[in-house]
Amino acid sequence: MLTYLEKHTKLSISITILIAITIFYLSSQTFPQGAPGPEFTLKPIIYHFLAFATLNLFLLISITKGKNKSLILTAITIAILYAISDEIHQLFVPGRHGSISDILIDTIGILTATIIYLPRFKK
Repeated sequence: MLTYLEKHTKLSISITILIAITIFYLSSQTFPQGAPGPEFTLKPIIYHFLAFATLNLFLLISITKGKNKSLILTAITIAILYAISDEIHQLFVPGRHGSISDILIDTIGILTATIIYLPRFKK
């Protein structure tokens, strides 16, 4: 599947854009406040981690195509800048707030996806 996406750049770029749009859309939503507890703090952490890990995985596929290792840092930078812009965007959404801790969770997801994708590059 990865090889197929690496060969079909238009498809992988389209999926990357769709993921970015979905993140933006969800960041625009106001969610009701729930009672404090571990189940309410774990869901956003998992969401941030998985959303940005997935975004970066498809950025890596789209940009490097499994061949150009020198573009890994470019994909990471784009994903982190998107995470920062996502938190800034939330500052303007009623009932939402931007959070540095969310950016850190996003970054951990981004770096995890990078580590998972690294074996695609031949030595």
